[in-house]
Amino acid sequence: MSSPNQSHTKPLPFLLVGVPDLEALHVWISIPFCVTYILALLGNSLVLLAVSLDKSLQEPMYYFIAMFAIIDLIFSTAVVPKMLGVFWLGSREIGFEACFVQVFFIHTFTAVESGVLLAMSCDRYVAICHPLRYSTLLCHPLRYSTLLTGSRTVQAGLLSLARGAGAMAPLMCLLTRLPCCRGRVVPHSCCEHMAVVGLACASPAPSHLYSLVVATLLVGTDSAFIAFSYSAILRAVVRLPSQEAHLKALRTCGSHVFIILIFYIGGLLSMYLQRFPFDLAPHIQVLVADLYLTVPPVINPLIYGIKVKQVQEGICRLLGQLAGHKGSQAA
Repeated sequence: MSSPNQSHTKPLPFLLVGVPDLEALHVWISIPFCVTYILALLGNSLVLLAVSLDKSLQEPMYYFIAMFAIIDLIFSTAVVPKMLGVFWLGSREIGFEACFVQVFFIHTFTAVESGVLLAMSCDRYVAICHPLRYSTLLCHPLRYSTLLTGSRTVQAGLLSLARGAGAMAPLMCLLTRLPCCRGRVVPHSCCEHMAVVGLACASPAPSHLYSLVVATLLVGTDSAFIAFSYSAILRAVVRLPSQEAHLKALRTCGSHVFIILIFYIGGLLSMYLQRFPFDLAPHIQVLVADLYLTVPPVINPLIYGIKVKQVQEGICRLLGQLAGHKGSQAA
């Protein structure tokens, strides 16, 4: 977003407001965001270390869980530290390039997580709906299909990353070329897309159209395939011979569905509130967006750490090894 009078000079930084109209409460507002960030760092780091170091967890399913941990660590770290700087220190200034890097990371890793959710749901579909896999389901309801190897899982994650970055790069080009003549104050606690675009004096219609088309294609296509996968899974589960098999299969997919709902419903709610405020107070819009950016990175490790027994055991083994190592050093 270039300045019309500064085409050959370094662009001026932006100033983040924080939560509009609630500046006096910034310290109190920061407490839950700080707690969620610490929990996100600890939870996702433990999950990532457990999957990386425990050989029993080096299977496709757990690679997906590790990908979620990486995405959540990057996603939250791109947003929360600067947000806390605004709340605690009044450090409102953010560089021109840093602001758009933040926008890029938010959008890109949202698209990446959507792609990983799609890959996970498709693999669940193959594992459960393939008739030859029913016996595996009864014995190991959390084990993924052998059709998806570890290398293919990593390739799926890299493909999701390339898709997200490729889709968002043109949007960044459109945004950075918009002339900024309505001040440098961003009425948000981070560089939220619509809040930054609102400072442009030229029509943002091309960037709006592009972002809506990309969001509809990515999110719409991914969510449609995910809905199809879990509909087929539900039909397959109903046909399983025993009640115990029903419960095992439903418990296996229940946590996945919960995370999917949080991700898509929260993302759509945040996006539409920013584009169509519905006469809501500015601080409500900002707080909803902030919650979407900070809460999901905490939920993923909690769900997978609690619901997936193998990951829980891997984390316990990791903590036991760390405790034993410290004890031997102390002795």
